[in-house]
Amino acid sequence: MHVLSIGHSTLDYEQFAARLNAAGVTAIADVRTSPFSRNFAHFNRDVLKDALARDGITYVFLGKELGGRPKGEEYYTDGIADYEKMAQSDLFQKGLERVEQGARKYRIAMMCSERNPLDCHRCLLVGRSLAERGVTVSHILSDGRTLTQSDIEEQLLIMAGNEQDDMFASAAQRLNDAYRGRARKVAFAEASPPSDAVAAE
Repeated sequence: MHVLSIGHSTLDYEQFAARLNAAGVTAIADVRTSPFSRNFAHFNRDVLKDALARDGITYVFLGKELGGRPKGEEYYTDGIADYEKMAQSDLFQKGLERVEQGARKYRIAMMCSERNPLDCHRCLLVGRSLAERGVTVSHILSDGRTLTQSDIEEQLLIMAGNEQDDMFASAAQRLNDAYRGRARKVAFAEASPPSDAVAAE
């Protein structure tokens, strides 16, 4: 089973569709929590769904199940979305199951907004979780190339300085630390509550 991912970034629709067609994508799973773009209206949910349908591509919204901005304080640590906690939720697991079910019929690409998969939960949370379930995951880059989840993990280890063997940490622990460190940098952060002085103004 193979699942792709893509970030729409600043692409126009024709560029976006060209990348999907080149990869043989037949269905989009939108994993944005809010399926709208302030600056790129062609990526608003209904507009995008209609455009994809004209190109023979099915659209499904899975932002409730697999979005990166969870509802519930239990999914945050120090005000930052905690991917490890999110991955354990029943709702998230149901979302993964829907992707797997769809992948048996379609060539699916999970879509979010960030260009670089290393900056996005579609890779650091959803892609990782699918890979752990035995799914082959590949990420379509802005230039049309693809990286596998394994390629991403090699980059994560290098970025974290954990690529070398460590007598005190297993390979799995080093990779988990690399994922955790990157997630803390890019995950959604709740707005800080106003101070008493500001609130009183």
